[in-house]
Amino acid sequence: MFDISFMELLVISIVALIVIGPERLPAVARTVGHLYGRCRNFVYAIRTDIHNEMRMEELKKMESSVQETLQSIENSAQQGVDRLKTAVTDDKSEEKPPADSALQSTNQAQPIPGSSEAVQNNHDPATK
Repeated sequence: MFDISFMELLVISIVALIVIGPERLPAVARTVGHLYGRCRNFVYAIRTDIHNEMRMEELKKMESSVQETLQSIENSAQQGVDRLKTAVTDDKSEEKPPADSALQSTNQAQPIPGSSEAVQNNHDPATK
């Protein structure tokens, strides 16, 4: 944290011993140690919180990209289903002729009794 060499610590200790005195020096050292530990814990907690926030931002970005990918997959699957449905309905409409045309084709194939075609078919020598 701080760049303090051993010689600097030795000088600080000698000055503290002279200024504070030998009786109160152990209590002051304990208090300073306790405050130093609290500061370290505070810095560690802040560092951890910042790291967690950065990870949360990354996770949110990842979640949004996964959601976008999922949405695009759903859209493409829905488009495929829609194309398949239209292909099936087109095939069904091509296979079945309309009901009116089916009736017209059966009416054209069978002559109406009493008509000239029916009379010609009955008198045709090839049919006898």
